[in-house]
Amino acid sequence: MNKDQMNPESLMMTHGYKPELSEGAVKCPVFQTSTFVFKTAEEGKAFFEIAYGLRDKEPKEELGLIYSRINNPNLEILENRLCLWDKADDCAVFESGMSAISTVLLEFLKPGDLLVYSNPTYGGTDHFINHFLPKIGVHTLGILPGQTDEEIISAIENTNHADSLAMIYLETPANPTNHLVDIQSTKKNIANYFSTKNNKEVLIAVDNTYMGPIWQHPLQLGADLIIYSATKYIGGHSDVIAGAVLGNQELMIRVKTLRTFLGNMISPYTAWLLLRSLETLKIRMDKQAENAQKVAEYLQHHPKVEKVYFLGLLNENDPEFNIYKKQCSGAGAMISFDIKGGEKEAFQFLNQLKLIKLAVSLGSTESLAQHPNRMTHAGVDPEHRLKLNITDKMIRLSVGVENHQDIISDIKQAFEAVVTTKQMIH
Repeated sequence: MNKDQMNPESLMMTHGYKPELSEGAVKCPVFQTSTFVFKTAEEGKAFFEIAYGLRDKEPKEELGLIYSRINNPNLEILENRLCLWDKADDCAVFESGMSAISTVLLEFLKPGDLLVYSNPTYGGTDHFINHFLPKIGVHTLGILPGQTDEEIISAIENTNHADSLAMIYLETPANPTNHLVDIQSTKKNIANYFSTKNNKEVLIAVDNTYMGPIWQHPLQLGADLIIYSATKYIGGHSDVIAGAVLGNQELMIRVKTLRTFLGNMISPYTAWLLLRSLETLKIRMDKQAENAQKVAEYLQHHPKVEKVYFLGLLNENDPEFNIYKKQCSGAGAMISFDIKGGEKEAFQFLNQLKLIKLAVSLGSTESLAQHPNRMTHAGVDPEHRLKLNITDKMIRLSVGVENHQDIISDIKQAFEAVVTTKQMIH
């Protein structure tokens, strides 16, 4: 049987690992070492020339093991397996999602450049873009849900920095509203337009954390780089912090070179834990998506719910329906909803949950609930939050792998504890 014909979920068990090099161990061991022995001084010289970008690799030449800040078997096997899901040339893993995001932005943006980014985005990303990048002279422009390509082009030109547009950063689906951005259209109509006009390539980077490697593949839609908080679905057990970046060979050489000098790669043990998690990634995510659909349908008809933000509830009349059908192979397992009332009612609901844990993060085996406006997105400008419908009545759920009836029962009993103003009057 040809391995090239196998699906990624099958290759997650063996790809990139040779048991004969590790005493026949069926699973990759943890290579808990800081440095590696060279066979000869000439070999060490050759390895460093490639690692530091002093020359290109010769045909069929591989970068040998040097030092765990540069490369390590656990990291390399993990990166090779992650590439399979998104059909990427290469991957770099990081010690957190934010370190992956910040490394990409620091590598491909310089003083005077313009970064265009979608809204809403994760609170940490929003802070880095709006509070750190301006300190180093990078101009930023946020685009809003519902803006057309023509409106975005006009907004870019009105910044007076259109000739310095270097990157468009998209988070789609967006955290926490599940808003979608058309990656293909952004590439074709905006990135290519300014690339041709300015005679330089405008890159598109996509934070694909909400969809994980299963439900959306941005590289195949025209993106240049994919970014993950691997803490989430890829890790999937709320026991690691990690990030990942994927893309073509040319761009990934730059990402990995900066990673080498920033020193923000993950440890061998964290990589080993993620390798374990990849073996069940599709099974977990499929179950989470199945559960989320049932939970969303329950919420949609609950009398104390004002609105549900979930891709699986989009219909043909929704403006983002066509993007969803074109771009995503599943609806994901992230649900936000507006409870009738405000912070008081939202907190009453959250405080009553029993099975679902009141905690931030997402994509793990256990279901989680949190309040974006006062938690993950608390650092975003209040007026901006309001404009994006991130309000006191919004609650975000990350649906896990528990029995869906138990999840719904927990939600039902939590709603029973919510006392609305109308009820108090009566």
